[in-house]
Amino acid sequence: MQPLIDASSYLTDPSHWSGPTGFGARIAEHLAYTTLAVLAAALIAVPVGVAVGHSRKGANAVVAISGALRALPELGLLTWLAISLPRGISWPIVPSLIVLVLLAVAPLVAGIVAGFDSVERDVVLSARAAGYSETQILLGVELPLAAPVMLGGLRSCVVQVLATATVVAYIGLGGLGRYLIDGLAVQDYARMVAGAVVVTLLALVIDLILAGVQRWATPAGLNVKENA
Repeated sequence: MQPLIDASSYLTDPSHWSGPTGFGARIAEHLAYTTLAVLAAALIAVPVGVAVGHSRKGANAVVAISGALRALPELGLLTWLAISLPRGISWPIVPSLIVLVLLAVAPLVAGIVAGFDSVERDVVLSARAAGYSETQILLGVELPLAAPVMLGGLRSCVVQVLATATVVAYIGLGGLGRYLIDGLAVQDYARMVAGAVVVTLLALVIDLILAGVQRWATPAGLNVKENA
């Protein structure tokens, strides 16, 4: 119980929320790493997921690969990349970004493929029989119906990356992981617990926001069906 009390005191100290090493700056850094990783992962995941989902070919292989990526040991991979890659202007952001992108790609691809899979096959066949082109089917039929499930994949992706981005502090970057690394170095457990609490609360807030977006994007007919 004492560590929580000490962490509460640490969190309520105004001096810990200001300056370049305060919680405000660290949260901004953490969100920046997360956003950059998710955007970079989307450049890979969206084309692959859409191609596989629309064609309905290779879905099992893609999902299996995505599952394997989720099992990667992030800290071990980050350490190996930090040692192996040459140190230049882009170090240590490049090894950190590689690790976070690999983590982000898996739920994004899985969510996109699952979204296409959730669209009734008869709906697609009916649109094709009515003379819709493949582009019209993709943009006008599949994507709108698949959007809620896809956003679920995005939600999972963002929360996973947000929670894991603490590891980048291990090789010298900022973010909320600094409270864990720096606190451990001097055995300041109040700082470590406070950092863990802020990471958890930040992930919960972002998850709630994305859950609201997911509900907003769900067509009314699907909401009625789910609530029935």
